[in-house]
Amino acid sequence: MTAQSFRGSLKDYWGRTTEAILGFFVWILDLIFGTLQRLIGIRGMPYLFVLPNLLIFGIFILFPMLLNFVYAFTGGTEFFPDRRNWVGTANFAQLLSCENFLDPNTCREDLFWRAAANTLGYVVFQVSLMVLVSLITALVLNQKIKARGFFRSVYFYPVLLSPIVVALIWKWVLQENGLINGVIVSMGYDKIPFLVDAQWARFWVIIISVWAFMGFYTLILLAGLQSIPADLYEAASIDGANQWNSFANITMPLLMPQMVVVLVLSLIRAVQIFDVVFAFTGGGPGTATLYLVQYIYSKGFSSPNKQFGLAAAASLLMAGVLIVLTLIQQLMRKEEQ
Repeated sequence: MTAQSFRGSLKDYWGRTTEAILGFFVWILDLIFGTLQRLIGIRGMPYLFVLPNLLIFGIFILFPMLLNFVYAFTGGTEFFPDRRNWVGTANFAQLLSCENFLDPNTCREDLFWRAAANTLGYVVFQVSLMVLVSLITALVLNQKIKARGFFRSVYFYPVLLSPIVVALIWKWVLQENGLINGVIVSMGYDKIPFLVDAQWARFWVIIISVWAFMGFYTLILLAGLQSIPADLYEAASIDGANQWNSFANITMPLLMPQMVVVLVLSLIRAVQIFDVVFAFTGGGPGTATLYLVQYIYSKGFSSPNKQFGLAAAASLLMAGVLIVLTLIQQLMRKEEQ
């Protein structure tokens, strides 16, 4: 037997073996699902295939949501709901008890209002910068530039990274003996306390989050830009319109549906900011970068005196804000249509 014929025989043997194994598995699956179909009928089969996802959703999402409602209206430090005392709206009253809502020092739960004020400031500046940078980047990447595909991939790459990895990388760069301070010292200047100074910490939290997430929103806007017919720009150019006129009268009106999506999604993500900030500053210095989700986490999990009811009530208040933002998105999308 020649080497070529031996290889051919071996290939046929593995082919028949693989086919037999696959046939066996197909027979097993046909036996199982055929039996189930006879038991529950053809109309019940779609529910059977959806059942695993429904179980996961129910166990890990729906059940915790319902449990959160129970915690919000109960008090004490006990973990199990049947051991907790019913307190009604006392947790919400504690959170909303303020002489002056603009001054957290006058509030009974001052940390909650400091976190709310920090979150509001973060949302305003981060979302504004996010939308602006994403729009400019999408406009640039939509032009006929060299290595356009490469740059599109580069701008999207940070989205693929874990937020914790992003935070740790930037923390290494910005720490006292980090990369940037090393360059500053080599130029003869003093170190800048990026992670110790409150203003610098807030600034870098915004910059890092924009850097980490802008690729996702840029992709949405880029898809919207590519859906605009090129004939409109050619017609505008023939009529004597310059680039600014084309942008104001063609690009922005036709891009508005995607802009609404980007605005609302970035708002929702900004309100929920936690992982990047937790790994980057831990909420410090002091309470400078303490945001709502971290407040909820600290009250319910990291604090020695765990206040599950207060954390649950705060999460429901934040959920109400997110629901309002979602409804605004739906209304704006309907108006656009």
